[in-house]
Amino acid sequence: MKQVSLKIESVSKIFKDYKGREIKAVDNISFEVKPGEFVTLLGPSGCGKTTTLRMIAGFEKPTSGRILINDTNVVEIPPWKRDTAMVFQSYGLFPHMNVKENIAYGLKMRKIPKEEINKRVENILKIVGLEGFGDRPPSSLSGGQQQRVALARALVVEPSVLLFDEPLSNLDVLLREQMRVEIKRIQREVGITAIYVTHDRTEALTLSDKIVLMNKGKIEQIGTPEDIYERPASKFAAEFIGKINFFPIEVLEIGKEETTIRLKGKTYKISALPTAKSEKYILGCRPEGLKISKEGPISGKIKTVVYLGNFIEYYIDTEFGEVMIKIVPPFESELVEGSEVKIDIVPDIAKIIPED
Repeated sequence: MKQVSLKIESVSKIFKDYKGREIKAVDNISFEVKPGEFVTLLGPSGCGKTTTLRMIAGFEKPTSGRILINDTNVVEIPPWKRDTAMVFQSYGLFPHMNVKENIAYGLKMRKIPKEEINKRVENILKIVGLEGFGDRPPSSLSGGQQQRVALARALVVEPSVLLFDEPLSNLDVLLREQMRVEIKRIQREVGITAIYVTHDRTEALTLSDKIVLMNKGKIEQIGTPEDIYERPASKFAAEFIGKINFFPIEVLEIGKEETTIRLKGKTYKISALPTAKSEKYILGCRPEGLKISKEGPISGKIKTVVYLGNFIEYYIDTEFGEVMIKIVPPFESELVEGSEVKIDIVPDIAKIIPED
């Protein structure tokens, strides 16, 4: 498949409510998608991610700004001429058609010759792992298989950009895990440029080459999954991308490669610089970035112990609120609910984050 680039330049979208008041759903956002890249728009409900996707597809028109596919502004081009295809939450399969007929529908609408249609459909069935399923009705398929048919139907028309609108939200946990792997494999195999909308951070971390994290219509941070998880630019970014504990600190010195801080009277050299400039900072520690230690400056009492097989989560009441620590084997049997403990940080993986 052809690989194309996509650019969003200073795009805003304003709606009006029933009283005529303006609501800015998307507020002057810009980002770029490279050819063959998988980019996820991640954020909570109402952050503007789906509106952004719909503007790319042509279902909504921006109030201002430009959307460029291969340097062509497509804002005035209708959806059916944009060379994009979308995979929705609902599979949208025709119940009176078999799998092959569902996949071939878009090709027939484009008046592609029958021989070419058959060739493309057979090829895409192999790619999505449904070879031999062509004559079956959609009702005989599992949810995951129906989603593969929907994906095949989008891919078979060979769009320039493939758009996903929370396609896994209707699947159970196990099927979601399986389909995440399949979507990533298929996108890599066909090499298509893809934009994926989700509120699920696991999907974003698993699938993405790049994440565009949105909040209240604006872009909070753009980066690789590792960038956003390890170097969140704000408290919101740190919290949304994964579980994290926050502590007030005093920043003593910001060096070239490390930062000296004080937490409850104990001084640490953190092997990281602040993730963004600010007048005031907080310390962010993922559950794996804390440990139970007699030398720790933070006192607490274990409230809840959650055993999850390969690790245990401890929920601990402290003066800073509830703190969660993740511990891997070997487990300490004396750490039970009600135990008084001391908590220390792991300086190598702590994060210094602007206080919003």
